[in-house]
Amino acid sequence: MKNRLFQILAALVILSMVQMSCINSYSGISSQSSTPGSAQTAVTQVSPTSLPVPTTVAIQAPVVTANEPFRITGSFKWTQEIQGTLADNIIFAERQVVLTDLHGFVIRNKQWELPVDSQVLGYVQYDPKNGSGTYELSLPEVPQGTLNNVGNKNPQDTGVQIFAVSYSPNIYGGPFEAGDDRSLGWPNDTASIKTDSNRDDEITGGKLIIWSPDDKQQFPTGFGADNKLFTPDDPVAPLPAGYTVVDLDTNPFTFSQSSQQDVTLYEAQEVKPHDFSTETYTQAFDDLVSFLKTDYAFDGIPGKQPNWDQAVASIRPRVQQAEQSHDSYAYYEALRDFIYAFKDGHSGLDGGNLSKRDFQTNYLGSLGFTVRVLDDKSVMVDSVISGGPADAAGMKVGAIITQFNGKPVMDVINSEPLFFGLQSSDFAILYYKAIMLTRTKPDAQATVSFTNPGGSSRSVTLKAVSEVDSLLKELNVNQTPDLLPVQLQTLTVNGTNIGYIQVNSNEDDLNLILRLFERGLKDFQQNKVAGLIIDLRNNGGGVPLGLAGFLTNQTIDLGQLEYYNKLTGKFEPQDQPDQIQPNQEQYHFDKIAVLVGLNCDSACELEAYGFSKAPGAVVVGEYPTAGVEAEVSRGQIKMPEGISMQFPTGREVLPDGSLFLEGTGVQPTLKVPVDQSNVLSSEDVVLTAAENSILGK
Repeated sequence: MKNRLFQILAALVILSMVQMSCINSYSGISSQSSTPGSAQTAVTQVSPTSLPVPTTVAIQAPVVTANEPFRITGSFKWTQEIQGTLADNIIFAERQVVLTDLHGFVIRNKQWELPVDSQVLGYVQYDPKNGSGTYELSLPEVPQGTLNNVGNKNPQDTGVQIFAVSYSPNIYGGPFEAGDDRSLGWPNDTASIKTDSNRDDEITGGKLIIWSPDDKQQFPTGFGADNKLFTPDDPVAPLPAGYTVVDLDTNPFTFSQSSQQDVTLYEAQEVKPHDFSTETYTQAFDDLVSFLKTDYAFDGIPGKQPNWDQAVASIRPRVQQAEQSHDSYAYYEALRDFIYAFKDGHSGLDGGNLSKRDFQTNYLGSLGFTVRVLDDKSVMVDSVISGGPADAAGMKVGAIITQFNGKPVMDVINSEPLFFGLQSSDFAILYYKAIMLTRTKPDAQATVSFTNPGGSSRSVTLKAVSEVDSLLKELNVNQTPDLLPVQLQTLTVNGTNIGYIQVNSNEDDLNLILRLFERGLKDFQQNKVAGLIIDLRNNGGGVPLGLAGFLTNQTIDLGQLEYYNKLTGKFEPQDQPDQIQPNQEQYHFDKIAVLVGLNCDSACELEAYGFSKAPGAVVVGEYPTAGVEAEVSRGQIKMPEGISMQFPTGREVLPDGSLFLEGTGVQPTLKVPVDQSNVLSSEDVVLTAAENSILGK
C-alpha cells in the first residue's frame, strides 16, 4: 500500500499539466562557405539601417598589440522550475553553449537563420540539484560571423561581428544548429543578453562579444534616445581590433579586452516565478488575482475566463480567516477551491504535504467499483474490485448505475470536483468527474441503485475502503514505466505487416525520441509495411517536436502564440505563427492511423494535429485529444506554505481569433463508439479499428 500510495500522491495530486515553450522542427539552411582553420574567410557585410546587401570582404586576423579575450567562462541559474525539472529529466541530454551570431537582431529579422560557419560550441557542466551550471568557450582567432556596420558614421566601414553566448542544447542530428535543428532570430533566454518580451525581444542589457577586423571601426556606447540598440541615434566610440566584451548594463557601455572574461547567462525575466511566498496569506492571494486579471491566457475569452468578482467574493474571506487562525490547511483548501473556478487543464495547484493530506482525508476511500459514461450518457460499471464493498453487495461488471445517494447519477457526477487535474473540454471534464464518483473518505457510506446485466434493479449501501489500485488504472498511471519513450513494433494482422510506433512522451530525451521515431519510419518504409500506426494515447506532452515533418513535404500551420503586453495593455502576437516544417528526410506510407485519447494533451496535441495533416492519415479514438493547449512558462507562482500554482499565460489562436485546440482537441475522423461492447471488450478496440482501417476493412 505504501508504494502505491506514494505513486498516486507523487503523480496525481499535483493539479497541473506542464508544457514547455514550443521548439519547432525546422527545415534545413544554406550556410556560408568557409575553409576550417583558415585565417581568412568570406563574410557578408551589412548595415543595420537597411536590408542586407550581400558583399564579400576578405578578412584576416588583425594585429593586436594588447591583450584580447580568448576564453569566455560563466554560469547560469534557473529559478523557473519547469526548465530545471525538464533538464533533470534528460530532456536536454546534449548540453552546450553556442557563440551566437546576432546579425538577426541587428536587422530585426526573427526568421534569419544562424549560419553553421559562425557557430562555436562550448562545454557545459550542469548541476541538477541546484538547477544551475557553468560553461567555458574558447574563441577562434578569426570568427566567421556576419559583419555589421553599426558605427553610424561612415557607410563604407567594414563593420564588426557581434555575438552573444547562449545555452543551446542539441535536439536533433549533429551538434550544430543546422538542418532540422536550425536556429532562427536571436536568443531570448539563458543567454549573455537580456531581452524584453514586451518590446519584441529588444536587447536591454547583458554582455556582447564583439570582433573587429581592425581599430578603425565604431561601436555604440549607449542605447540612444529611442532606448534601442543598433539604431541611428546610438552614441558611438572607436573599438579596438580583435575581441572586445561589451557590458550593456553600464552607462556608457564598458569595453573590456581582458584575456579571460566571465560572462553570465541570464534567465529570461518573464519566465521567473512570481514569488508571493513571503507575503501574508491575503496579500499573496490579492497579488495572485491581480496578476491573473491581466496575464491569464484566457482573459476575455467567453466560457474560459473565471468570474473574478464571484471567485474573490467566495474565496478571499476564507483566506483571511485562515490567516487569522494560522491554519495552513484551511489556506490550501481555499486556494484549491479557487482553482475550481478555471475550465483550463493547464491551471493547477501543488500543496505538497497539504495535498497529500487532502487526498488521504477525502479520496483514499473506494466504494469498490469504477464507472464509465457511455456515448448514450448511461453510466456503466466497468470494473468491480474482487472482495471489495461492491463485489460483496452483488454488483457485476456491466451493471448500469441509475441513482447515487437518491439522486440521478449523472447529476451527482456533474457535481463532482476535478481533484486529479482540471480539464479544458466538456468531454474530458465528464470523463474525469466520473472517476471521482466512487472516490470518497475512508469508511464513508453511499447508497447506489443499479441494474446488473440480465438482472433486476436493486439498491445497496456501500462502505468505502482504502484502495488506490483501481484509481491508478482509471487515471492510466503506468506502474511499470516503459524503458524507452518510443516503442517500435511490427504488427502482423491476417498475414499483413503494419508498422506501429508508440510515442509515450515528449519530455524525455528529445534527441532520443527523434532518433527512435525516425528509426521506425526508416525500417518500416524499407520493409514496405501496409501502413503505419502512430499511438499517442498516453503521451502527456512536454516539448513539441513537429514529428509530422518527417511525413509531409508541406508546411503545416498551427496557431499564433499571444501574450499580454504590459506596455499596450492587451494580448498581442509573439513572433511568427507556429508551423511544422518539412524535415530534410522524408518518409511515405500510403495509410497512416493516428491513435488519440484524453491522455494526449498539450504538446502531444500539436503532434497529433500535425500527423492528422499528413497524406493518407486518419485519426482514430474513442475520444479526441484532451483539448489542453496553452503555454505556461510565464505562469509559475510560489505561494505561502510551500504551495505552488501554475496558470497559462500564452494562448494559441487561429487567424479568426478563435482558440487553437484548447477546449476542442484533435477530433477522431474514425470514432470508436464508447458503448457497452467496446468498454467491456478484452481487446484494444481502438488499435483494432486502426488496423482494420489500414487493411481496408
